Amino acid sequence: MTIPRIYSPNSLENKTICELGPDNLKYLKQVMRLKQGERIQIFDGFGREFEAVIKSYSTKIVLIELGKIIPAANKEIRITLAQAIPKARKMDTIVKSASELGADVIIPFDAARSVSHIANEKGSLKIARWQKIAGEAARCCHSNHVAKVSRILSFADMLSAASDDALRLIFWEEESQKTIKDILTDQTFAAKKDFFIAVGPEGGFSKDEVMMTKEAGFLSVTLGRQILKVETAAVAIISIIQYENGIFGNRSQEVKNDYL
Repeated sequence: MTIPRIYSPNSLENKTICELGPDNLKYLKQVMRLKQGERIQIFDGFGREFEAVIKSYSTKIVLIELGKIIPAANKEIRITLAQAIPKARKMDTIVKSASELGADVIIPFDAARSVSHIANEKGSLKIARWQKIAGEAARCCHSNHVAKVSRILSFADMLSAASDDALRLIFWEEESQKTIKDILTDQTFAAKKDFFIAVGPEGGFSKDEVMMTKEAGFLSVTLGRQILKVETAAVAIISIIQYENGIFGNRSQEVKNDYL
């Protein structure tokens, strides 16, 4: 039997006992039907994961005793996805897929052509929902890290959130000079470990927005002639970056072998 893997939204640093709330209580007791003394694995989204044992159940919580540390895999790169809010519930799919593919931060933002604009009173509920989706994605794909979903930003605030040290890319269907392959194979950017990618809404970015990003230090790139749906674009972009530099690639090993 596969040992159940549980996400703790609270840090497990320096803890031997932790409390898990109603969602995990229901999953462990009613869905998995685990009893006191049975083993699980638990991670906190900050790179810490432990073998653990169920100590007791109550009406609202389950007590877990932490055991042996499970070593975390090293993260080669850091990816921030800035995603213009799409219509309907497409953002749910984007958050899930981006989290599974190893995005570290997801920034929802309003763009000029965004179809949906989330009111302030609904924003916090949306963020909580997306953060829960990110946690579940990490649990299912056995990642020790959970993507952090930020509050909804304006376009200008999204630009300001990008670090000066990051390779900042905006994906624009009208770009005709540079592809993502050109950038990722350019030795000028070979040492970059921090990627900040901006993906537009269904209608794409306006020319004014693209100009603003370039003034802020972004590079405008294209995925090629194929136009992807908004819920597919981020998945394709992160997959390409992870293949070239991250979890799906093996460049670090290749570099080491060059010196053997």
